[in-house]
Amino acid sequence: MSLALRARAAIDNGDLLTATQAAKALVLERRDAPEGYFLLALAAEQARQVDNALRLFQAAVERGRDPEHLAQWARLLSLVRRDGDAARAAREALALAPRDARTLDTIGCVLTRLGDHESAIAPFSQAVARDPGNPDYRYNLAAASSFTGRIEAARTQYEAILEADPGHARAHYALAILSRQTPQANHVARLETALANASTDDARLRIRYALAKELEDLGDRAAFGHLAVANAHQKRVSGYDFAQDEKIFDALELLFRQPSGESYDGPDHSDAAPIFVVGMPRTGTTLIDRILSSHRDIASAGELQAMPVALKRLAGTPSRTVIDAATIAASRDIEPARLGLAYLEQAGPHLPETTPRFIDKLPANFLYIGHIARALPKARIVCLRRNPMDTVWSNYKNLFASQSAYYAYSYDLLDTARYYARFDRLMRRWSTLFPDRVLQLSYEGLVADQETQTRRLIEFCGLEWDENCLDFHVNSSAVATPSAAQVRRPINADAVGRWRRHAEALEPARAWFEAQGIDTA
Repeated sequence: MSLALRARAAIDNGDLLTATQAAKALVLERRDAPEGYFLLALAAEQARQVDNALRLFQAAVERGRDPEHLAQWARLLSLVRRDGDAARAAREALALAPRDARTLDTIGCVLTRLGDHESAIAPFSQAVARDPGNPDYRYNLAAASSFTGRIEAARTQYEAILEADPGHARAHYALAILSRQTPQANHVARLETALANASTDDARLRIRYALAKELEDLGDRAAFGHLAVANAHQKRVSGYDFAQDEKIFDALELLFRQPSGESYDGPDHSDAAPIFVVGMPRTGTTLIDRILSSHRDIASAGELQAMPVALKRLAGTPSRTVIDAATIAASRDIEPARLGLAYLEQAGPHLPETTPRFIDKLPANFLYIGHIARALPKARIVCLRRNPMDTVWSNYKNLFASQSAYYAYSYDLLDTARYYARFDRLMRRWSTLFPDRVLQLSYEGLVADQETQTRRLIEFCGLEWDENCLDFHVNSSAVATPSAAQVRRPINADAVGRWRRHAEALEPARAWFEAQGIDTA
């Protein structure tokens, strides 16, 4: 067996010592060849030596522009949020016309992570064509198809996965949220069979969320029972305690405690005027993003991590979480101009070239409004507000990414109610400190009077009126959120007051709000 094959086999088996020895011998044998450096990089990454792995990947691509090497380098660059470098490496790899399915899939995953879902379709399609039996490749193509509005193409891929593996829980969940289910067309019976046959906790979790989604669409109150079981499991596994988030809110209120008469404006270091769309998740932020990005002068950059990443890097705190009390405290010493420039640099690879304004639609940026207002004086911030009980229900029933730094509260009704209360309190503070910078827009008000509220929104953002904003549902740009199906329909009141269907089960949250003096009417 050659040194290269020995190193690859050892990496696949997790034998890092053998892999490193073989890769080093390969480097010594041919110092100007890229393969040894590439294999050393893979081994270093498995050993969690990320900086070393990045240097070794770079050494490999400097010695030969192999698409596999470029793709894996791009993947790691994207994971450490070096988005510009990742985009360049991924696109160079794709331009080299790779034929290996894994390399093509890796390129597609990098483009997806960077928010370029349209460009990801081609490499994902090629990966499936070369290895049609790989369910991961099909799943990635299906997801990208869904994000870009190719609903039937996505459905075809998910069904192909389930035909080969009837217990594939991720495909079941993805199909459930792909479109609104009806009495004539749903998967409830199939999901119940899959749940009975599920062999892992993760599979049962996803299938229960899928069942809850479809039963909710059908108006069946049994949806809540599946959610209660799934969320209780998630909370146990996560070990979440509301005190974790309470410390973050406390730190923000301590840092931004000046009275309303004092100015927070930072230096006017840039003409950049991003529009931040923020709020509790599942409250209409995607709808506002679609309305705004239907305007001729605005494009959506998606849910950027640019502000959290820029702040974390400049704060220099050692924790592995992107936001915590220590990071917020350390941010006190960051010059606003420096933070603004760091944000724009991090956001740069995601920004449109054809429009003068862009939207950053990360809901959790409501935590960073104080920093945004100081660092980007021309930015506008739109916060979506929704009935507290509908907010609790929409969060409780959604399966957020388990690795997210922001949404662990959502597995418990009272944790979600507590989080809403602190969100509400923080938004009152931001509105007091920055009265001209933050527009709080009611979801219910928008649904009730679309044109008046849309005109108010467009005026707040300093834009001329554009009739296209009323026809947001024909906007063809990608949507990578659970709201994809909803925002491709005209505005409607279907979700207003939806919590009342489960009023008895949600009573603990309603009673808690009442005790806190929070109006749920």
